[in-house]
Amino acid sequence: MKYNTIIVEEKDMIGKITFNRPPLNVLNIEMMKEINQALKEFQSKSLKLLIITAEGKAFSAGVDISDHTKEKVNEMIQVFHEIFTNLLKIKAPTIALVNGAALGGGCEVVMFCDIVIASEKSKFGQPEIKVGVLPPVAAAVFPRLIWSKKALELIVTGDIIKADEAKNLGLVNHVFPVESFKEESEKFITEKLASNSAVVMQLTKRAFIEGATQNYSNSIKKIEDIYLNELMKTNDANEGLAAFMEKRQPIWKNK
Repeated sequence: MKYNTIIVEEKDMIGKITFNRPPLNVLNIEMMKEINQALKEFQSKSLKLLIITAEGKAFSAGVDISDHTKEKVNEMIQVFHEIFTNLLKIKAPTIALVNGAALGGGCEVVMFCDIVIASEKSKFGQPEIKVGVLPPVAAAVFPRLIWSKKALELIVTGDIIKADEAKNLGLVNHVFPVESFKEESEKFITEKLASNSAVVMQLTKRAFIEGATQNYSNSIKKIEDIYLNELMKTNDANEGLAAFMEKRQPIWKNK
């Protein structure tokens, strides 16, 4: 499929969606529909990772204000929230690479990803309150990521925070210097993540989500089932254990 506002790539079982509406990558309805289409295409594929990043000086300055009008707001909310429904269906871990401002809807996309890697110049915030609206996804997700008093403060003040503060709050995993951001983030992805088995990472993500969304008694039963009846029936789980005992590097078949 041809895309006008995003770039979609796949190589070595790593999918990548690049926002390509510079300089600010404002999310309009057309762009959000294209993001949804790309996410749906990746849902059916066995990936190790899905990366979301952007061209231009901002990751995204948020949803287009002109799409908040009475005539467009219902469609806008529908296609915007569909992004998060589709992200939930991605089996592989999702990574946001942020080298600039991620504000409003752009910030919500970033925070919904499993891992966030940012450059020192990156900024994050939900300034919706300044124009008389609220960020629905942030209201649902922020309290799950950071302690609720700070989460509410960020939403009701519309304050914009720098990458280091976002990391200290637990919203960002790693912050790298601007001049080496591309190299450092690629190194992290290659050495820490892409070297693992795709099927094991997918099952690990599923187990983590069970643990994060349910109480312990319910989640551990489902995680045990994933471990015994899915993970231990894969080639790669048995290969990894055998390789450890034989003191060699595992050879993943990603199945």
